[in-house]
Amino acid sequence: MRIENSFIPVRGVGEKTERQLWESGITHWDEFERSAVGETTADRIETFIAEATERLDAGDSQYFDTALPSSARWRLYENFRDDACFFDIETTGLDASYADVTTVSLHRDGETTTLVRGQDLSAERLRDHLADAPLLVSFNGIRFDAPFLEESFDIDVDAPHLDLMYPCKTLGFSGGLKRIEKDLGIDRDRPDLSGRDAVRLWREYERGDDEALDTLVSYNRDDTVNLQTLADDVSSRLHDDVFASVCGR
Repeated sequence: MRIENSFIPVRGVGEKTERQLWESGITHWDEFERSAVGETTADRIETFIAEATERLDAGDSQYFDTALPSSARWRLYENFRDDACFFDIETTGLDASYADVTTVSLHRDGETTTLVRGQDLSAERLRDHLADAPLLVSFNGIRFDAPFLEESFDIDVDAPHLDLMYPCKTLGFSGGLKRIEKDLGIDRDRPDLSGRDAVRLWREYERGDDEALDTLVSYNRDDTVNLQTLADDVSSRLHDDVFASVCGR
């Protein structure tokens, strides 16, 4: 489902009205007809379409992130997926006031970069990777990864952010990332490793075990790359549930 199929960003248009528009055959901004709604709503929709078309042409994801309800943020994915930045962090604990970020993996344009504490993990490098991303994608990143990075490196992680934990819950999938991957049939090289192992591996690396760092980096990269597979799956399922179930496509 693309942003151009959406009418709920318009003030006064909720899911019920949007669904009625779709059922009447108006499934895209280009198909809008004033007669489908009242005069006031028609004016608002036409004004929105005019501005939104320009904003979309300009790649202004922030505009749509603000306009869409948070529960519909997944609709950003189809339009901005090609340049989205998937990211995941590993830490030595759950509180940034005492714990450290050990690795950060970022997957974008088919390439994955992992930044390591004490090597190349810095505020400057993080800003370089995150600054121009139109959409960030994570799992539980709104509550954990993003604020942890902000506190640890004094940076702003303020790009539109699709946290897959929430659309997964909408679809009935609960638990952590690895549990949901298993439920959806998404494979990884080391399914036996967990966040607790990530802390252990870092401590072993600090004691001189370079192979432990290699394993930690591989684990972190798996988390990050799998986010794209998960996002593809989740957005496809939501498309079917929300849009295709009404429009048949």
